[in-house]
Amino acid sequence: MDTRTLCLAILQKGAASGYEIKKKLEEMPYRIFQEVGFGSIYPALNRLLEAGHVTVQAQAQRKRPDKKVYAITANGRQELEGSLLHPPAQDRFRSDFLFVLFHSELLAHEELADLFDTRITELKSTIDQMHACDLSGASPGARFVHGYGLTYYENALDYLCTHREWLLDETEARRQTTSATWCPEVSSTVPGGDR
Repeated sequence: MDTRTLCLAILQKGAASGYEIKKKLEEMPYRIFQEVGFGSIYPALNRLLEAGHVTVQAQAQRKRPDKKVYAITANGRQELEGSLLHPPAQDRFRSDFLFVLFHSELLAHEELADLFDTRITELKSTIDQMHACDLSGASPGARFVHGYGLTYYENALDYLCTHREWLLDETEARRQTTSATWCPEVSSTVPGGDR
């Protein structure tokens, strides 16, 4: 999703400044969709303004420069709806955590165990926060995305808890038997390899 579409999505929920748009994109649920740099928001808003998809109004602030507040137009809503009809790009998944686990043989047993325990604690906290969400006024789409995310995090937690000891044991055994470069091979002995 491009930055203009993300801005329109935020603005269709209400008028906002560029800074407020950026803050909303950094918060749940928008932060899980796309990562947007602050420097790309104002150029996107300017292009939307030129195209007639948003309006801007200066709002006076005490002892500060006027704040530019953007609002979506009827044309902007049509543009947003049209953008949502385009087939979405394939999901991209990047994870520093999985990168470190991929090279787990380079970590000491205690370091690897701490890495697992920290991620497990983080996932439990995220799941608790998601369970505490009040979805009573949420749209069906928002409730669906919430359920999808909760399922993802609960399954990730289950997988980590179930296979923590396996990776710790296998990594330690490999470390003791060889110092050669490791090249992973998918087999039925790898968790999930038999699927």
